[in-house]
Amino acid sequence: MEASTHSRAALTIAALGVVYGDIGTSPLYALKETLSPNHGIPAGPETVLGAASAIFWALMLVVSLKYVWLVLRADNHGEGGIMALLALAKQAVADRPRALRMVTMAGMAGAALFYGDAVLTPAISVLSAVEGLSVGTDVFQPYVVPLSIGVLTGLFLMQQRGTASVGAWFGPVAVIWFVALAVGGIYQIAQHPQVLVALYPDHAWWFVTQHGFASFVVLGAVLLAFTGAEALYADMGHFGRTPIRLAWYGLVFPALVLNYLGQGALLSRVPAAGHNPFFLLYPAWALYPMVLLATTATVIAAQATLTGAFSLTRQAIQLGYLPRMQVVQTSSKAFGQIYIPVVNWLLFVLVVGVVAGFGGSDRLAAAYGLAVTGTMLVTTFLAFFLLHYGWGYGLFSSLAATVVFLLIDVAFFSSSLLKIREGGWFPLALGSLVFIAMLTWVRGRRSLLERLGVSDIPLAEFLNGLMAHPPVRVPGTAVFLNASAHTVPHALLHNLNHNRVLHERLIFLTVRIKSEPWAPFEERMRAEPLGNEAYSVTLTFGFKNRPDVPAALEGLGPQFGLEFDPMQTSYFLSRETVVPSPDVDSGLANWREQLFRWLSRNAGSAVEYFNLPANRVIELGSRVEI
Repeated sequence: MEASTHSRAALTIAALGVVYGDIGTSPLYALKETLSPNHGIPAGPETVLGAASAIFWALMLVVSLKYVWLVLRADNHGEGGIMALLALAKQAVADRPRALRMVTMAGMAGAALFYGDAVLTPAISVLSAVEGLSVGTDVFQPYVVPLSIGVLTGLFLMQQRGTASVGAWFGPVAVIWFVALAVGGIYQIAQHPQVLVALYPDHAWWFVTQHGFASFVVLGAVLLAFTGAEALYADMGHFGRTPIRLAWYGLVFPALVLNYLGQGALLSRVPAAGHNPFFLLYPAWALYPMVLLATTATVIAAQATLTGAFSLTRQAIQLGYLPRMQVVQTSSKAFGQIYIPVVNWLLFVLVVGVVAGFGGSDRLAAAYGLAVTGTMLVTTFLAFFLLHYGWGYGLFSSLAATVVFLLIDVAFFSSSLLKIREGGWFPLALGSLVFIAMLTWVRGRRSLLERLGVSDIPLAEFLNGLMAHPPVRVPGTAVFLNASAHTVPHALLHNLNHNRVLHERLIFLTVRIKSEPWAPFEERMRAEPLGNEAYSVTLTFGFKNRPDVPAALEGLGPQFGLEFDPMQTSYFLSRETVVPSPDVDSGLANWREQLFRWLSRNAGSAVEYFNLPANRVIELGSRVEI
């Protein structure tokens, strides 16, 4: 019991840094942007109370009720996140083609929008923290953007080395950060305790309903208070449901509420503090220590977002929504510690461009909301299908559990759309590009497999005919990677045509990725003898498993009596080159065919993806017209 309690406490502290890094840094800018005069709501004490109340109730409804109470229940064998939820929802509606298409499209859209969040979170968080330097003096103002880019450059350079060495500090630093949030809030509340009336919902209702169109516009700023809520769900597999809930109710939620109320108390007494109420919460002597602590906290928030982007990309690759990319495991102990070079440097270029282009957190805030609320809207949409079709709840019960949250998400998302011209176009444009790439890859691969299937030869019949007059058998084992377990791999045909020999043992290997995060070890491999030392082997991985083929094949020895000598095992791959054909109707528009061919040419090698020994791999090309 003590060990279990200790483990839970350690996971709770660790979750503070990874899960709550983004939402924990929102006090740097959320209330300031909510009270911006650009929204057209008259300034005054009642407005301050209304803004603080609106943020409190947004945190209560969206985070405490929707995510912590409802969405965390939708786990895919302990895993969470948009891809895990998409897999569950697809299973639930697998026999309903129309619903399946809706669910798939929505899930891809939500995943695509997450990349907009992955660009904007590091940019706005670090910018907001470094801007604190200019609160005490204008001397630092010209250096805010260069310093922010410097901090971000160091963060992205660190990714290739892994974060295991610094990750242990995330939790303790996050504890200090949230305690500092609470202390700063209490310090100001003690000087103006009347701000506590903001906890009454009538102040929030007045703020978001009594100013006409301006009340609708201001929702796009209120949502900044709960950016990062999706991380509660996405990181459930790393920490578990209970530690995430304990961290939220035990420290994060109280600290955030106290800080927002403290900022409200300060602005009620000193309206001139509106240009940066967060850093002005604290005494003058604490300004620069808080800037340093805030910068550290925002780096942690940015790191958590990057880790999420790497994890989402690997899941999308294994579920077939993106081309293969090089995935580097940076820790031998922590499965989640991975690094994807292509994603890292694309995000770096985009983040630096955003920081330099927008130049300030106030201008960046307009772009931030769309990516966040879009992903949240998709999560609620998918949750309905899971509740109704997957878990068997009645239509009324499923609607009752989701429709209120859906209306809230639609309201926030619609408000964010008003800021398209002010920067909201950026996450929409980025998300659209990723969505188009995903959809093109899915449809292109489907068309490619259909073309390959036209010339498929049944494996058992082919081997029977081949062994009637066998070619020369040479020592060693040949592993032919094959998309279908029952057809002849093209690499075997190429090998026979060019080399006219067969190895003494033949393994026809098919790798399958399940729509569940983890495949139990006892279900991970299956071998079927085909005669003449030939075997059909199927390896099954979950979409969060690392598809390490050589390691999996070693497990065939004790189970099936197939010993593998690494120095006498060769891997044969067929790398298809997609070429245009005017006679083939692929079902894709011309520009989409061009995009698919480009993605195919630049897709990562199966050698890296399956962790194959490069010196034992023979790639045989085939040209497929599409």
